[in-house]
Amino acid sequence: MFGSLGITELVLILIIVLIIFGAGKLPQLGEGVGKAIKGFKKSVHEADAIEAEAQAQAAEQTQAHPPMAGQGQAPDPNKVALQIAPASEKAAVPSEQVARPEPVQPSR
Repeated sequence: MFGSLGITELVLILIIVLIIFGAGKLPQLGEGVGKAIKGFKKSVHEADAIEAEAQAQAAEQTQAHPPMAGQGQAPDPNKVALQIAPASEKAAVPSEQVARPEPVQPSR
C-alpha cells in the first residue's frame, strides 16, 4: 500500500506528526484530510459524469444531423458560412483571429 515504507518508517512519521501538531490537533487534522479526499473523489466522479453527458449529447447531435450524401462527415459550420458569404466578406478576417507579433526588446 505504501510502497517501500515499512512499519518503522510509519511509526517515525507518526511520532514526528505528534511532535509538530500535538495530540489535540490530530483528530482535526485527520478530519480535514478525510474531507479533502472525499471532496477530491466527488469532483472526479462529477467530472466523469459531465464527460459522459457531453459524449451522449454529441452522439445525439450526430444522430439528429446525419452527414450529407456523398460526404464522409458533417460539414464544418465555419466553412459553410464562408461558402455562403459574398466575396467581399470572405477576405475580411476578424481582428481577434489576426496574429500579432510581440515587440522585440533590444538586448544589452
